[in-house]
Amino acid sequence: MTPFGEKLRAIRSQRKLALKDMAAGLQVSPAYLSAMEHGRRGKPSRRFVHRVCQYLGIIWDDAEDLQRLADLSHPRVVVDTAGLSPRATLLANLLAQRIDAMDEAALDRLLALVDPAEAPPAPGDGTETKT
Repeated sequence: MTPFGEKLRAIRSQRKLALKDMAAGLQVSPAYLSAMEHGRRGKPSRRFVHRVCQYLGIIWDDAEDLQRLADLSHPRVVVDTAGLSPRATLLANLLAQRIDAMDEAALDRLLALVDPAEAPPAPGDGTETKT
């Protein structure tokens, strides 16, 4: 599942929208919407994200956040390390080989190193969300 797919599915679930109903509202097939939610399709286009925002009435910061997630949601990432150091190439290759074996805690630590804004809040800091 991609970040965009996870968010889209959470919104749909929160609003109690059936997949087939949302798909009809977006004028796509239920299979396409399911594939988008599960990361079996490529990165969603800006047009598709715009249609989702219109359908769901998402505006301003929430729409920008959904587009940001879409931009970070290509399920088959290519990392071009040409011209970078050998260590950068090593890191990219090791990550590609081992990411499927990493647990959520390891992923959180890597996210905190690469982009602290993407890392989840630390336990006990008062910013974690309740589910």
